[in-house]
Amino acid sequence: VQLMESGGGSVQAGGSVRLSCEFSGIPLKLNGMRWYRQAPGKKREMVAAITTGGTSDYADFVEGRFTVSRDNARNMVYLQMNDLKFEDAAVYYCATGYNGGWRWGQGNQVTVSG
Repeated sequence: VQLMESGGGSVQAGGSVRLSCEFSGIPLKLNGMRWYRQAPGKKREMVAAITTGGTSDYADFVEGRFTVSRDNARNMVYLQMNDLKFEDAAVYYCATGYNGGWRWGQGNQVTVSG
């Protein structure tokens, strides 16, 4: 199983960005997926999760601003982030459980400017 993120970059506060995660190795439909983030000097924290059935869950700090989705046919998972705040700046990772452990993407930087 391999994960590769894309998207992100620099965005102004209040703006939007979409992160993509390409999943390969086994059919995406077999796995739940998560998005995490890690800001400098802080622990990695979960942002959003989506089950194989499409049920989503979010961290409290999301406050309705983010949407996680999946396209099993394309083996893609997305994180749409709207109304970005300065505190959303971080490296974002997609992740999935596999063989008793976790597989992570390489991470993608999101920078929020004023």
